[in-house]
Amino acid sequence: MIAEQNCIPLNVNKSNSLSENLLEVHRLSKSFPGVRALHQVSLTLKPGEVLSVIGENGAGKSTLMKILAGVQSADSGEIFVDGKKTAFDSTRAAMDHGIVLIHQELNLCDNLNVGQNIFLGREPQKFGIVNSREISQKSEEFLKRVGLSVSPKTIVGRLTIGKQQMVEIAKALSVDARVLIMDEPTSSLSSKESASLFELIESLRDQGVSIIYISHRLAEVKRLSDRVIVLRDGEYCNELIGDEITHANMVSNMVGRDISQFYSRTPHKIGETVLKVNQLRTPHWPQHSVSLKVKAGEIVGLAGLVGSGRTELLRSIFGIDRPLSGSVEIDKQTVKIRNPKEAVNHGIALVPEDRKQHGLIIDLSVQDNIGIAGLQKHASRFGFANFQKQKSDTEIMIDRLGIKTPSDRQISKFLSGGNQQKVVLGKWLSMAPKLLLLDEPTRGVDIGAKQEIYQLIEKLASESMAILFVSSELEEVIGISDRAYVMHEGQLTGELDRSELNEESIMRLATNTAELKEAKHNG
Repeated sequence: MIAEQNCIPLNVNKSNSLSENLLEVHRLSKSFPGVRALHQVSLTLKPGEVLSVIGENGAGKSTLMKILAGVQSADSGEIFVDGKKTAFDSTRAAMDHGIVLIHQELNLCDNLNVGQNIFLGREPQKFGIVNSREISQKSEEFLKRVGLSVSPKTIVGRLTIGKQQMVEIAKALSVDARVLIMDEPTSSLSSKESASLFELIESLRDQGVSIIYISHRLAEVKRLSDRVIVLRDGEYCNELIGDEITHANMVSNMVGRDISQFYSRTPHKIGETVLKVNQLRTPHWPQHSVSLKVKAGEIVGLAGLVGSGRTELLRSIFGIDRPLSGSVEIDKQTVKIRNPKEAVNHGIALVPEDRKQHGLIIDLSVQDNIGIAGLQKHASRFGFANFQKQKSDTEIMIDRLGIKTPSDRQISKFLSGGNQQKVVLGKWLSMAPKLLLLDEPTRGVDIGAKQEIYQLIEKLASESMAILFVSSELEEVIGISDRAYVMHEGQLTGELDRSELNEESIMRLATNTAELKEAKHNG
């Protein structure tokens, strides 16, 4: 059991006696309406160092990085670069000092080619005309530096997410970046793409480039980091160096509470079949059909590598994509689901992979987001919205899910990632679904919020809700599934009972390295 941890006082910094710092941050503070995002946070960064900043959602990591990159300004505190006090009132000012933020959502133009993206806004010109030849020549230098073998004339939209990220890094190096801030850089990458990124980070470190690395994936942090700074509730909590960087130390400092029951499973009654998918063929994988079932009170995982067809299957069940053939049964009755509205009418809810793009209207309030799914259902007979019902449902969900928000009128984009995810869950739970589809339910969510989501999934299952969830984290699939299906290139390669769930068995099926087994459909 991990006892509750207290943050180390602010003046403790074990790196002060080391080599001269490239970047120093002294007592930065930042507040938003109703929220204290940062309180007197300090850190240092040396040349050629990988410094990871970790903490739960809402700990202040993103706010700190945005201040360092000139996206936001601090309320108080000081920033020093090369020992000289400075202030960044724009991203251009930060870039002029060699500090570049690579956002989790990449900032590239899909319709432009690689070279045009690298030099966007800084195009070399000859006689007042953009010099495309020079763009290509110079781009090749930076692409070579990041180890990306593509032509500068390749349209960015045709590249994989992993290669687009390499282009983003090449773009940063083209402005002589000395500090690269990477925010959840592997959240959308395959394991192979992640491995390539790690090699690049290590190469850049050897070249003297400093990296500030933010990730909820602690195994990555352990592998890459020279030092780790822990933030909790907007404050500097602790610093870990070398052998101190362990999973247990990071978790205990981040969470500050007992996580011994991280995956707590309580046996409960499994009921009748709620969902039965029969030979369903999706538009993305027309050559394969999928059959599976989920029972009331059952938590069923859907594992596989990125691009294996898991998300596409959920989209077809929910009516976003029209299946080419096959059928869906709900409570043993074949149903026609041609759009999400019909799916909702049959008691199905989908929490999508990308909550900001597809789960929330980010500029609306918590109440507006939670109430939006039931607007028509709860409207008066004259078609007017029932704001009283909407407010009541929101208050219930805030309490039930433990959503941390100053009020139900708080704009959703100002919430932490974990609380935004709870708002999406609350929107659908207010509709009392019988089948809950979850696509990467804990992506971009900190370890404490993950535990809360696992406990919620467990509770919903104990109340006889049927749950089918997609996850790329094997530990998650193993930890909370009653059983799991595994997909590879659009087809089911196997079904594993809880007693059979382990990393080796899942990966063997996910990569299809074993002889293809027929899934145990049982009807």
